[in-house]
Amino acid sequence: MKSSFWISALRPPALALCLFATFMVAEFAFAQASPFETGATNLVTSLTTFATPIAVLLVMGLGVAAAAGRISWGWPIGVLVGVGLVFAAQPIVTWVRSLFGA
Repeated sequence: MKSSFWISALRPPALALCLFATFMVAEFAFAQASPFETGATNLVTSLTTFATPIAVLLVMGLGVAAAAGRISWGWPIGVLVGVGLVFAAQPIVTWVRSLFGA
């Protein structure tokens, strides 16, 4: 007899908890930004912040070495193209997505 008393006593709070959880899941479904998008945006911002001083040092070092005639001009041109691709990645991805209608 005691077990049925506890079951019937816990039924209304359990129902209320289930209804609350259902409504909260619906709120998450209508959220504007996904956690993946927020995390990816933060990662891109962090990597861009980290890559800026490295790119500056690379360009300066390769520029001095190329001006002194110690390396071929292919290396500095390759680094400049690589730096351009790193910092222009977001517009390039947006452009490619617009080509395919996404």
